[in-house]
Amino acid sequence: MRTYLVTGGAGFIGSNYIHYMFKKYGDSIRIINVDKLTYAGNLENLRDVENLPNYSFVRADICDSEAIVNIFEENDIDRVVHFAAESHVDRSIKDPGVFVRTNVLGTLTMLNAARNAWELPDGTYPEDKKFLHVSTDEVYGSLSNPEDYFYETTPYDPHSPYSASKASSDFMVKAFMDTYHFPANITNCSNNYGPYQFPEKLIPLMINNALHGKALPVYGDGKNIRDWLYVEDHCKGIDMVQEKGRLFETYNIGGHNERENIQIVKTIIAQLREALSDEDPRKAAVSEDLIKYVEDRKGHDRRYAIAPDKIKAEIGWYPETCFEEGIKKTIRWYFDHEEWMAHVTSGDYQKYYEDMYANRG
Repeated sequence: MRTYLVTGGAGFIGSNYIHYMFKKYGDSIRIINVDKLTYAGNLENLRDVENLPNYSFVRADICDSEAIVNIFEENDIDRVVHFAAESHVDRSIKDPGVFVRTNVLGTLTMLNAARNAWELPDGTYPEDKKFLHVSTDEVYGSLSNPEDYFYETTPYDPHSPYSASKASSDFMVKAFMDTYHFPANITNCSNNYGPYQFPEKLIPLMINNALHGKALPVYGDGKNIRDWLYVEDHCKGIDMVQEKGRLFETYNIGGHNERENIQIVKTIIAQLREALSDEDPRKAAVSEDLIKYVEDRKGHDRRYAIAPDKIKAEIGWYPETCFEEGIKKTIRWYFDHEEWMAHVTSGDYQKYYEDMYANRG
């Protein structure tokens, strides 16, 4: 049974990845989920797998080298999938130090622990040991020419403390691959959306605010462009890179779904109005009148767009979910999980760990 160590598995993409892996591989794999459970880590995301015999959760900080080393010593880890990171640009502008600590030093801690556990006396590594570092397209900076795209060869040009910290963590992984011949890959993805996303991010924020008749804040003129990737497609890409990707390579994973932010907001309004019944009192309040343009974010990149040519050519991955389909599925998920959203926005979800784990005998 192959054992996966997933960092940040209680977060948005990490929890979706765990669901995807169990759906695909069932009881033929084992997953150890390591998460610090900050504001974005929510164990309610994993309720349907928490009692599986081949799943376990460890509450730990990836910067805690002793805790991470213990996990490697107590388990024969075959694969590491490293999601754990601070990821919200606005928060990074307010407190860059937290992002450097988690994203850079935390990644270094993970790399050191995996290398020490896996490296053989002759400096080689067992064939099936692999480390996958999940990163972002924001490390490439901003595109000004509408015909340009991010490729794996695009020079790094980060503009926010968040993207700078992720660029630094990417370079640390690259250094381990070059210096120690450490068996790793890096993936750089575009903006993810889908179930379980914390409502500080654009799509769940707009869904939640609209359903409560609150203002829909849009930065600047709303014409910043992002490439949107449905989270399940991303999870499939990560798995395929670990199974088929060439070691030491970087693979860009993009959705080929470019949209201006204001388009996203208007699409959500339209889809919500279509989904709400005429008898639902919330329907009357959901309109474009809720849109409120606010002062632009500092250092706001204008456009991101990934060309996933390499991963398609080498591995056969491509984004299967068009935005029109993905946003409908996403809105439906939030409709069906209003209790989850209520817990997240009230902070009650943080009590779940105490109820589920800390108060067990």
